[in-house]
Amino acid sequence: MQRRGALFGMPGSSGSRKMAAGDIGELLVPHMPTIRVPRSGDRVYKNECAFSYDSPNSEGGLYVCMNTFLAFGREHVERHFRKTGQSVYMHLKRHVREKVRGASGGALPKRRNSKIFLDLDTDDDLNSDDYEYEDEAKLVIFPDHYEIALPNIEELPALVTIACDAVLSSKSPYRKQDPDTWENELPVSKYANNLTQLDNGVRIPPSGWKCARCDLRENLWLNLTDGSVLCGKWFFDSSGGNGHALEHYRDMGYPLAVKLGTITPDGADVYSFQEEEPVLDPHLAKHLAHFGIDMLHMHGTENGLRDNDIKPRVSEWEVIQESGTKLKPMYGPGYTGLKNLGNSCYLSSVMQAIFSIPEFQRAYVGNLPRIFDYSPLDPTQDFNTQMTKLGHGLLSGQYSKPPVKSELIEQVMKEEHKPQQNGISPRMFKAFVSKSHPEFSSNRQQDAQEFFLHLVNLVERNRIGSENPSDVFRFLVEERIQCCQTRKVRYTERVDYLMQLPVAMEAATNKDELIAYELTRREAEANRRPLPELVRAKIPFSACLQAFSEPDNVDDFWSSALQAKSAGVKTSRFASFPEYLVVQIKKFTFGLDWVPKKFDVSVDMPDLLDINHLRARGLQPGEEELPDISPPIVIPDDPKDRLMNQLIDPSDIDESSVMQLAEMGFPLEACRKAVYFTGNMGAEVAFNWIIVHMEEPDFAEPLTIPGYGGAASAGASAFGATGLDNQPPEEIVAIITSMGFQRNQAIQALRATNHNLERALDWIFSHPEFGEDGDFVIEMENNANANIISEAKPEGPRVKDGSGRVLSTGTHSSEDRDFTPSSSFLVWELAITPLWVIYNDHKVCASERPPKDLGYMYFYRRIPS
Repeated sequence: MQRRGALFGMPGSSGSRKMAAGDIGELLVPHMPTIRVPRSGDRVYKNECAFSYDSPNSEGGLYVCMNTFLAFGREHVERHFRKTGQSVYMHLKRHVREKVRGASGGALPKRRNSKIFLDLDTDDDLNSDDYEYEDEAKLVIFPDHYEIALPNIEELPALVTIACDAVLSSKSPYRKQDPDTWENELPVSKYANNLTQLDNGVRIPPSGWKCARCDLRENLWLNLTDGSVLCGKWFFDSSGGNGHALEHYRDMGYPLAVKLGTITPDGADVYSFQEEEPVLDPHLAKHLAHFGIDMLHMHGTENGLRDNDIKPRVSEWEVIQESGTKLKPMYGPGYTGLKNLGNSCYLSSVMQAIFSIPEFQRAYVGNLPRIFDYSPLDPTQDFNTQMTKLGHGLLSGQYSKPPVKSELIEQVMKEEHKPQQNGISPRMFKAFVSKSHPEFSSNRQQDAQEFFLHLVNLVERNRIGSENPSDVFRFLVEERIQCCQTRKVRYTERVDYLMQLPVAMEAATNKDELIAYELTRREAEANRRPLPELVRAKIPFSACLQAFSEPDNVDDFWSSALQAKSAGVKTSRFASFPEYLVVQIKKFTFGLDWVPKKFDVSVDMPDLLDINHLRARGLQPGEEELPDISPPIVIPDDPKDRLMNQLIDPSDIDESSVMQLAEMGFPLEACRKAVYFTGNMGAEVAFNWIIVHMEEPDFAEPLTIPGYGGAASAGASAFGATGLDNQPPEEIVAIITSMGFQRNQAIQALRATNHNLERALDWIFSHPEFGEDGDFVIEMENNANANIISEAKPEGPRVKDGSGRVLSTGTHSSEDRDFTPSSSFLVWELAITPLWVIYNDHKVCASERPPKDLGYMYFYRRIPS
């Protein structure tokens, strides 16, 4: 008990037992096979616990496993020991002390231990002139908590000494997120210097782009060799694309592409297909100019600013942060801020919004013991673990404590300073959620709306059992398309997660002031005088709502009544209203010079919003529907692609396209038929087939092809068919059972994940309650017929419909891309006294003048009817 007391800093402890060199060697001998020297590529976590935000600065320090190099705080290290049996940990602790002062009041030079943790962050709240740091390291052997002080070269075996030195000298795995090292992280593409660009006369307009192969208008990439505009990968929520940019590279070998919409004077998102990673193109301006894009067209001014828009943005940011107002700090549960990593504004605001919602609090923080206990061996790479860790950090109040009273500070400082940690640094979370994403893994600011959808995608794919907290955002949109020539209509539904409102600039209520301001501004620029005070356009929210509800022209509309392309208009209405409505004000566009332009506007967003008048009504009396005829499949001109015009073998159906459609909520067999009948031409084309045929009686029936012996179910198991014949391949079952799982667990997990090995392993970890129930598989087989029947009647997308009256609960005010240095999120707090709370990075205060009119994204909660 004395050793445990010394380790945990308990009162009355007198230190660990002294041991001779031989004793230490004998103590370590049984554990030598588990002690590893970090190799190149190993991530050594010595800054942050895998389950909490404890660090060497925390009271209990941090424990680094000498086998996995994962780090754990004091309350979580025992869990890792019990789960893995790893016994040897390095305990790291940083001590902060006030410097001794001389008679004149100045700090005396004091000899102190050299720092061990070379890349640990210092506390920004402490004045480095007044405090000094002393770092301590020791080996701890569980379960008896034997301690061995470091360094201890004479007494430790050579292997242990080498391993300890390697751990202590290792760099942070999150160095890429450090703003000071951004420019050195992205590699320069080896193709940039000698990139071939075809002289084909292609010129890219500043807007109106679409994929050259499938007409998609989002997630578009410009190939820097031939100027082709093609779509990127597909996401579950119908965003993204069909991977045509990658297909084009495979066909032509042109290596570099830039994402349209990310081009600014500071750079753009460039991807190398050959090198399979985001890269830097030092000649990007020249390569873009080849296609008529002037990325450097931002004029300098006399004061050194590169763009006249910078000053208004700073002024707006001062308003958002309520500069000049003394705000009351808020501490405790729910009032924890997120430290800015230099490019994490978008992430901070979205996550503050997410964890202000009870459904997310219950799904993750409410299930914390179960999620942590059944997390995989590397919890840093598990989405649910990291979501739970972040949620607990924000909601527990553990990292948001008021400063110690002044009279206690003086007393404490005489011995050792124990600073209260205010705010948490989401490095581990950001590293995981941005992994393998070409935009969020880059070093520039990103769009909060895009990250919100990316997060919803991750929540969908990693749901815990049947619970899916992102359902609170999900709603159905009814789209009514009318052929202008025949007046016939078609009604379809799609799933969405946010409402995008255009800015109706023409409806500004202060046009005379804006004209006068613009004249004064130009005159001041010409005469090199100070610019006048900014005047923003005041836009009525009702005008934005009206612009949303007005019909839009449909480009390249194919009329089934005419069986030809025609003019068409589309209107959108809510087929259901979500529990939480996310509203995005579309403040950004591109000018003719390709420079992003911000609508510097003030929108009078209401606290109470009623959109019941936007409820969908369906087919109306007197309306005639467009015939249910699919548009003809356009076969590419490339002769090698003409085989697509022929029916394919059922066993050759593109499984990835099938799964993309199935993840959107459509019946599996319908997805298989859609991909088959569209000739494996991608999920987008198959999606159009589904929309046209989803009302047919046999929509969800198995694929039946003449000449293939009736139902084409020979390869059903490969595509996740259900029922008794859904037997997973034995080779995949064997792989899972070889990892120590029971056979019934393996079969059950594979059936639940359409025989996908990676997803099946995730399913096992997230459904531990089924691992001990050997009767579950039998019960599943007994209910197989019921499952088949229920699949024949698709439930459709999951929605929680209700009233269209919603109350504002929060607004995200950090602007798009890299226009602002930090984030601000306002939350309407109803716990005790109604007030707005502003989250400005790690600082949390009660808001006195909430700038609700300057927001970018707004969160509304449905009012029960």
